[in-house]
Amino acid sequence: MSLLRFFEGVVIALHAIWANKLRSFLTLIGIIIGVTTVIAVVSVINGMDNYVASKINSMGSNTFIIDKEGIITSDDDYFKKRKRKRITVDDMNAVKRYCELCQDVGGVMGGRPRRVKYGSKYLEDIHIAGSTHNYIEISDVDLDYGRMLNETDELHGSAVCVVGPDIVSNLIEDRQPLGRRLKIGKYFYTIIGVGKKRGSFLGINQDNWVVIPLRTYSKYIERRSSVSIYVKAVDLAYMQESQDQVRSILRARRKLSYNQEDDFDVMTAASVMNFYDNFVGTAWLVLIIISGISLLVGGIVIMNIMLVSVTERTHEIGIRKAIGAKRKDILWQFLVEAVTLAILGGGIGVVVGIGFAAVIGSISPLPADVELWSVLSGLGVASSVGLVFGIFPAMKAARLDPIDSLRYE
Repeated sequence: MSLLRFFEGVVIALHAIWANKLRSFLTLIGIIIGVTTVIAVVSVINGMDNYVASKINSMGSNTFIIDKEGIITSDDDYFKKRKRKRITVDDMNAVKRYCELCQDVGGVMGGRPRRVKYGSKYLEDIHIAGSTHNYIEISDVDLDYGRMLNETDELHGSAVCVVGPDIVSNLIEDRQPLGRRLKIGKYFYTIIGVGKKRGSFLGINQDNWVVIPLRTYSKYIERRSSVSIYVKAVDLAYMQESQDQVRSILRARRKLSYNQEDDFDVMTAASVMNFYDNFVGTAWLVLIIISGISLLVGGIVIMNIMLVSVTERTHEIGIRKAIGAKRKDILWQFLVEAVTLAILGGGIGVVVGIGFAAVIGSISPLPADVELWSVLSGLGVASSVGLVFGIFPAMKAARLDPIDSLRYE
């Protein structure tokens, strides 16, 4: 019986909504905006979560990075860390020589973007990095074809390079890049390998790079750049001990006393993920505030429109009571109408939100991943708003005196 009453209330609500289409749509705008915001932003954040997690996990649970500046969280942090001494190739070699719990030690050095030229063509703002031969083993760089740098290239400071796929597609027309020579600065470098296409992330192109041997980079490109040291511990169980060994080696080389803090940062997959989680936590807070305000406004509008509806239908309420409708029947009718109105707005918001997420994912580097729970949450919150803000108008309608209602014009 209650289910039949519910569907009857829904039908009456839909008739009332259809009879006042423009007013109903304007009533739903707040709900639509709130739910759309939830679906679109949650979809983008979920997509980013999956992408970032995969990239960070590819770093390896037993790999950590020693960097001059590390993760910067504020302007003060930036200016403080910029004053630190650079990490040198000799520092990296000392870690490689003396760290007993380090299975593999490599490094990468990179500076400002530079011009890369092939024949008469050139590209600006290409990221040039100097790398040890084992960098590919402790990073997320994958080769499409050719070979990576080897120990001989590093030892002799060979003029060779591995390039990103954008370098090939934009500079070398016949797409046979191996053996071709690129000019960077005053010197030429022979292409020996091409990386796999990775696309872009957060607006950053991940395919316009060139990697050359670390010794070659420090000799011909930029002598004063700081080295980021990549360290792979012998085992995950010795992760902390290997970090402590590396810290001790670098502190001794940099002549830091016991009461001085490190003038370098140690970054692990966990610490990078923790920083990302803090960033996303702020985004979630902003999402909650924006959607909360929209839903609150939508709820208030629903309540006002329902009060207007009660006034307009006072005579109808009097007739229903005169033919036997009880107070709870009138209360139920207007509650169902408010909830139906809110769910309709939530449904439109879900469709628009999914559309926005799809558009964002297709035209921007931001990944978007629509989750079922976010859709159900949006509909649930919308119906809750309708229920909460529909109680007062429904109670007002239920309390109307049938005699006074029949006299109402």
